[in-house]
Amino acid sequence: MPAPRTALRLKRSRRSVLWGAVLALGGGALVGVGLSPARVEAQTPKRTQKVVQYQTTPKGRSRCDNCSQWQAPSSCKIVQGTIAPAGWCSAYAPKS
Repeated sequence: MPAPRTALRLKRSRRSVLWGAVLALGGGALVGVGLSPARVEAQTPKRTQKVVQYQTTPKGRSRCDNCSQWQAPSSCKIVQGTIAPAGWCSAYAPKS
């Protein structure tokens, strides 16, 4: 007499359980690679000048052209629009 179907489903070898775990972890690693910091940054929309309190004059020694977000000749990685080299905003982060 054949075994009931439910009993067949519950029988799993250690090897098949471990193999399933390896596949799940491998899939998680691939998802992690897909969300690298460069891709996340590229997908993040730029902020408006108003939101970051952008001004065309420096604030002390803090100015756009010595910020880590600065992109010569007149743009920023995280702020929309034309940016003056001598400008400043609240997102200022000095170059390291």
